[in-house]
Amino acid sequence: MKFIHAADLHLDSPLRGLSSYPDAPAERLRTATRDAFSNLVSHALDEQVDFMVIAGDVYDGDWKDYNTGLFFVRQMGRLRQAGIPVYLLYGNHDAESEMTRGLELPDNVHIFSSRKAESFRIDEMKVALHGRSFKVAATTENLLPSYPAPVAGWLNIGVLHTALEGNAQHARYAPCSIAELQTKGYQYWALGHVHEHWIHRGEVTIAYPGNLQGRHIRELGARGALMVTAEDSEITEVDRIEVDVLRWHALSVDIGAMVDRREAIRAVGLELEHVLDATPSHLPLAVRVLFKGQSAVHAALVADEGQLRQEILAQAVALNADRIWIEKISVLSEALDSESLSSEDDTQDALVELAGLALTAKDDPDFVQSLQADWMALLEKLPYEVLQASHELHALRQDPQAQIPDRLRQTTPMLMGRVTKSAGSST
Repeated sequence: MKFIHAADLHLDSPLRGLSSYPDAPAERLRTATRDAFSNLVSHALDEQVDFMVIAGDVYDGDWKDYNTGLFFVRQMGRLRQAGIPVYLLYGNHDAESEMTRGLELPDNVHIFSSRKAESFRIDEMKVALHGRSFKVAATTENLLPSYPAPVAGWLNIGVLHTALEGNAQHARYAPCSIAELQTKGYQYWALGHVHEHWIHRGEVTIAYPGNLQGRHIRELGARGALMVTAEDSEITEVDRIEVDVLRWHALSVDIGAMVDRREAIRAVGLELEHVLDATPSHLPLAVRVLFKGQSAVHAALVADEGQLRQEILAQAVALNADRIWIEKISVLSEALDSESLSSEDDTQDALVELAGLALTAKDDPDFVQSLQADWMALLEKLPYEVLQASHELHALRQDPQAQIPDRLRQTTPMLMGRVTKSAGSST
């Protein structure tokens, strides 16, 4: 006997922020959750499974497009034609959905009540499934105590939408512990809510299949469901089924040993090639490139991030334009200490050079003319009475060509004093 355990379909989950990426494969991303679920149903039909369990979050909150619900009904109809029953538990997102309340599902779909935990029995296989749907989204009490006792001699499957202990990244809905699940007496716990694949094997098998399709960069890697095989009342195998149609990947590139920008760009291309080789050939990739490490290359990377993106896009296009989308580039590297903190000798040399530039500035006609234009623009804005009250400003207004070189000579010592003080405090 074998069945599929799936959860967190989040059909037509809105892809927020997609508009900020003009080169994103928008249509492919928009239909990804549907395509993944369609793949799962096709797999169930090919394998002729005995039944399917969906442990919550079919929909995505208060998503009101009934085409989403009709798509789900259509997929349930495919399973109905093959005689495959579905045992469906509603999670926190389904509790908010109008489609949960408004759409009539085919008669092969058995929905766990939200009023109390209930059981469905499959007599010919001696299987009992126990579960309770969410009535409201914010279900924060432990639902486990209300679950019925196991049926003796049968395979007992508990279906629960829960954060479980230790999953701080997910809202603590219907919290419970592994120990509580183990002592309930069921052989298999089909969990939902946590989007990462996780299995605990032993006398009691506890499993999260993860969601069917990664929707953003926090949902990396392969996604899918679980194929569970049992003999009598014992779970014998739990195998992962990958059904995702687009895969998210964080590509970390350490630039610590690199000497120039070109080497860093080429390193991205090599890493992208390795990722492509390790990914099934039918799957496109959404990639975030992360530069890390301390390197002399850091400054060159942050100097022009627009150009950096174009250079990395060129690497991706050269490999496979249809399979790689660069979602974002993050320069998380750091400059070497020698770049950020100059030695005392270097500081002094720089100050001497700056002093020389300041002293010779009065003899540079282009610089003096530029400074004269800036000064005149400011002086024109001052009220007449202010110019009359200040002899120096009035003189500068009347004869800037004669006044500016002297003003430069007077301000150079003050300028150098401030710069020297600032450089000393920074080192």
